[in-house]
Amino acid sequence: MAQIDLTGLTPVADTRGETPDETTAIQALARRAAEYLLSHSWCLGIQQQFTALAFPRIFGLFLFQIAPSSRDVDEWLWVVIGDIPPAYLVTDEAPDALSAIELYDDLMQEWVDAVLAGEPTDDLIPVNVPPTREYAEMLRSRLELIREMIIPWLRNE
Repeated sequence: MAQIDLTGLTPVADTRGETPDETTAIQALARRAAEYLLSHSWCLGIQQQFTALAFPRIFGLFLFQIAPSSRDVDEWLWVVIGDIPPAYLVTDEAPDALSAIELYDDLMQEWVDAVLAGEPTDDLIPVNVPPTREYAEMLRSRLELIREMIIPWLRNE
């Protein structure tokens, strides 16, 4: 397991938005992220959950420590959730929030490129929509927002 950088992460239970409504929306994203992980048979439970970044109702990046079903399942996983396809990412290549977002962006861009080129997506990151041009274009526009807003913010640019 890679060393995970918990700097800047907040336990979900302690995560607060600027208003009570924002806090409620962030907590809802966190619940969706947990439910997403728990929908996989290899995740037997959630041990810890941290908020790395959350834009209420739009986007969330959370780090989880799970109870895996076997030793070959990673115990620590990032989850990206929101108005984008959900995904879990192992921490080997993403020990911090910035690298997790960059990895998500790279993997989803591979899917977009394959769909737009008419190539198969079977060996790429699973995306919860059919591999059509319409969905690829929608995802591409959301990835542009991640590149223009979220990644620079995480880099403190």
